[in-house]
Amino acid sequence: MQVEQASVLEALKVVQDPDLHRDIVSLGFIKDLAIDGGRVAFTIELTTPACPVKDLLRDQARAAVMQVAGVSSVDVQMSARVREAVGSDGGRQAVPGVKNVIAVGAGKGGVGKTTVAVNLAIALAKSGGRVGIIDADIYGPNVPIMLGMKTQLTTDGQKIVPAEKFGLQVISMGFLTGDDAPIIWRGPMLHGALQQFFREVAWTNLDYLIIDLPPGTGDVALSLSQTVPVAGAIVVTTPQQVSLADSRRAIAMYKKLNIPPIGIIENMSYFVCGNCHHEADIFGHGGGEQMAIDFGIPFLGRIPIYQPIREGSDTGVPLMISEPDSVSGKAFMAAAERTAAQVSIASYSRPTIQLTVVK
Repeated sequence: MQVEQASVLEALKVVQDPDLHRDIVSLGFIKDLAIDGGRVAFTIELTTPACPVKDLLRDQARAAVMQVAGVSSVDVQMSARVREAVGSDGGRQAVPGVKNVIAVGAGKGGVGKTTVAVNLAIALAKSGGRVGIIDADIYGPNVPIMLGMKTQLTTDGQKIVPAEKFGLQVISMGFLTGDDAPIIWRGPMLHGALQQFFREVAWTNLDYLIIDLPPGTGDVALSLSQTVPVAGAIVVTTPQQVSLADSRRAIAMYKKLNIPPIGIIENMSYFVCGNCHHEADIFGHGGGEQMAIDFGIPFLGRIPIYQPIREGSDTGVPLMISEPDSVSGKAFMAAAERTAAQVSIASYSRPTIQLTVVK
């Protein structure tokens, strides 16, 4: 008995993407559908390799097709193709070689913004994404320290070649200045440096480019909004009221600059005693999540206070490399998965592609 393609596709309509709330057939996820008698094979192409439920979707799809009359076996392969969340819009041209620009900012300093940006980038890379990071904190470029990098940038004859470490493509002003050399620049010079980081660097086939912004609501964020289309901004805060107040201003700034806030990460959220495992809310409790509710934006997760996070940042071995399976490492990974999901959701606010099935 020959199984019909229409029957297989109809069966697969019961499988829904939990973030996009649509079935995987209408979303165009089914690729390379092949039927040989009772043997069915196809690929499910997701919108991000960081999908936390890809195994569940695979199992649901296999079970659904096995219910079709005449099917004897089902081979399901999983793949991913990250879509662009935003495109060029006249004055802001997309970055060559980059699909999605994600800003990581904070309303004030001292909340661990760069630590979060670095570990988030590594988590996205470990999930299978192609990831780069720009250290846009021009006055305090700490990304090279946190990645354990001391390098001289090279060129390919036309553009600057980004340095690479832990699966990341990396650019920082820290590669261009001495360790103790201060950057004393006015706004136009900052804008020019950011333009160079975007336009004169040979970024290669990136799904996500993380921008580690300086704290506050200053020139660099304004230049970013004027220079490239940004998929969204993540705001890093701590639970204490001083940080929350400044974070509210940062969210308001992003909205005014037409950079959609895609989530809040609460860093230094709580401390777990290594001896008795008691959780202590040193800086308060629940402030970041409540702020997300107030602004109607996603809460991406809590990162606890954990000594190896600080140690890894100082020694150049981030926690996502040294202890990815720790509680904090899993928190970073969960935040990365939620970030990727928000970018995917944003990409489907653009016109969707038509379903194509390869016979």
